[in-house]
Order: sequence, then structure tokens, then C-alpha cells
Amino acid sequence: MPVAAPKFLTPEMRVLRARIGGYTAVAKYGGHALTEAARAANPSSLSYWERRVDPENRLPAVDRASRAAAAQKAHFSRLAFKSARARARTQS
Repeated sequence: MPVAAPKFLTPEMRVLRARIGGYTAVAKYGGHALTEAARAANPSSLSYWERRVDPENRLPAVDRASRAAAAQKAHFSRLAFKSARARARTQS
């Protein structure tokens, strides 16, 4: 039976309410199912990059994997470069 939400919740009450909701969702659907879309969209996942470099799945598996690895390395190298540049700006 749902309980009417109070007009004011303390931060601690909000944390508890969110925790209850999270546990309820995991109990109902399973944790793995809840995070499936996020894991598929994760740039750390090689399958994410395989879909980016070969969306129609036309390349041989070896070529697709090689290109995906290169695209992933380029992406994270780009992030590292931007981070280093930002750090250099704040230090000078």
C-alpha cells in the first residue's frame, strides 16, 4: 500500500527512500537486467566500438575488432589529451 510522500524530506530520508527503491527494483527485475542498456552503451566495451566502426556488420570479425580497438584507443587518448590541456591551463 503506497504511502503519501511528505511535503518535506530530510536528505537522510531521501537517501533511504532511494535505497528502498533501488533494492525493490533489483528484487523485482534483477540487477543485471537493470544495467544491460548502460553496459551496452559503455565506451569501455569493445562491442560498443565494433558497432561504431561497422554498424552494418559487413567487415570480417578480425578487421572489425582491430578497428574497434583503434577507435577505442583514439577516444581515450583524446580524453587524456583534453584532460592534460585542462590541467595545464589551471596550473599556469
